[in-house]
Amino acid sequence: QVQLIESGGGLVQAGGFLRLSCAASGRNLLTQRMGWFRQAPGKEREFVATITWSGTITYYADSVKGRFTISRDNDKNTVYLQMNSLKPEDTAVYYCNARSLLASIRESNVGSWGQGTQVTVSS
Repeated sequence: QVQLIESGGGLVQAGGFLRLSCAASGRNLLTQRMGWFRQAPGKEREFVATITWSGTITYYADSVKGRFTISRDNDKNTVYLQMNSLKPEDTAVYYCNARSLLASIRESNVGSWGQGTQVTVSS
């Protein structure tokens, strides 16, 4: 079981930036793939980005590619999501996720989840 605590959400104007953090604790973190998902009002939760603890393999949703960067600090057991050039359509609750390396990257009902942090981008 992995415990996840997100922070860093807030209100920002379009074109601005935010950095989300996800502090992880628990067993076997190196066997987990860490990721960010988001859920906008009235929409299903969707994949945003993912990274492995033990390597630097990353994947991004097409909608955020080139604007968002996922990274991790193994010494702090923390994963980050740097979000630049934010758009109003990025408004959502952002969730940190941990799942087995064998699990699907994009499946939205797999693994452990944080409580979520709200990101609001005004136009």
